[in-house]
Amino acid sequence: MKILVTGGAGFIGSNLVRLLVSRGHQVLNIDKLTYAGNPRSLLDLQGNPNHQLLQADICDAEAMRKAFADFRPDWIMHLAAESHVDRSIDGPSEFIQTNIVGTYVLLQTAREYISTFNFPLSTFRFLHVSTDEVYGSLGEQGLFTETTSYDPHSPYSASKAASDHLARAWRDTYGLPVIVTNCSNNYGPFQFPEKLIPVVILKALRGEPIPVYGKGENIRDWLYVEDHAEALLTAISTGKPGETYNIGGNNEMRNIDLVRLLCGLLDEALEKHPELRMKHLTSDLRPPTSDSLITFVTDRPGHDMRYAIDASKIKNELGWEPKQDHKSGFRKTVEWYLENETWWQNILDGSYQLERLGKA
Repeated sequence: MKILVTGGAGFIGSNLVRLLVSRGHQVLNIDKLTYAGNPRSLLDLQGNPNHQLLQADICDAEAMRKAFADFRPDWIMHLAAESHVDRSIDGPSEFIQTNIVGTYVLLQTAREYISTFNFPLSTFRFLHVSTDEVYGSLGEQGLFTETTSYDPHSPYSASKAASDHLARAWRDTYGLPVIVTNCSNNYGPFQFPEKLIPVVILKALRGEPIPVYGKGENIRDWLYVEDHAEALLTAISTGKPGETYNIGGNNEMRNIDLVRLLCGLLDEALEKHPELRMKHLTSDLRPPTSDSLITFVTDRPGHDMRYAIDASKIKNELGWEPKQDHKSGFRKTVEWYLENETWWQNILDGSYQLERLGKA
C-alpha cells in the first residue's frame, strides 16, 4: 500500500514508519519537525526508496493538498500531534492548533482527494490515532472501553477529544472511512526525554534526583511502542470503518512501582556495562542503588489518578494483543537508551535539559 503517515518522525510515528517499510509498504512521512520530530530517529531508512520524509505543517491546507495529489495514498495514518501534558499546561494554543485544526485540515483534504481523483471509498482508510486520556480518570476499579464517556482534564486531552469527535463526525456526515484508535501510555525506543520513562533512565544514569509527581500513586497502563505500531497496522488493515479500537498493554502499574522497576533494571544493566557506571555522572559519586535518587515533587495540576484500557475488542475482532509483558519491554527500553547515547545526547545538548515543565 501507499501510506501517508503524519508525525512519522516522532516517537510512535518513527517506530510505525519503520514497521511499515519493513512490511513492503511505500510511506510518505509528513512531519513538521518540531522539537519532538527527529530525523535522527529514521537514519536507518535513509536512501530507502519506500520512505520519503516531507517537512510540512498539517495545518497548511495547500501543502496537504499537494502532498495527497503527488503521492496518491491508499491509506492515511494520522499521528501528528502535540502530546505532552506538561507542555499543554504551559502553552495550550499549539495543542489547539495542531491537534484540532490540523486534524480538520487532514479530514477535509482527504475528502477533496477522494472526490478529485475518484478514489474508491471501499479501499481508502483514514486512521486517526488518539489517547486514553480523553476518557478522564478512573476510580480504583473498572477499565476504559470504546463506549466510555469522554471526560478530558488537561488542555492536551481536551484537544485530542475534540479531534476524535471531528474524525467520527466526518465519518457520519461525509462517509469518510475513518477508524479511531485510543491507546494507553507508550514507551520504548526513540521517546523524547521529557516523558516519565526516559526521564527516569537518564536522571538515574547521571546520578541526579529522579522526580516523581505527588506520592507516585497515579496508575497507568503501559504499552510498548512496537506493539502499538503492530496494532495500528492491524487496525487499518483489517479494522472496520466507523469503529473505535482501544489499544492497551495489559500492564497497569503505579508510577512509583514503575520508577523502582526501571531503577532496578538500570542497575542490573550497569553491572553488565561497568564502563558506563561513571561516564555520565553529574556528581562525584554514584549512589549504591538508583532508587535512592527518587525525589517526590509537587504534583501536576489536574493529574488524573488512574488510566486502564480494556483491549478485548481489538483482540477478539482483529486478533491483536501485546507481545511484551510487565518487565520485558522495560528491560528492552533501558538497554536501548544505554546503547543509543548519541541519539539522546544530541537532544540534551540542545534546548531541553530534562527540566520539569507544566507547573502552572
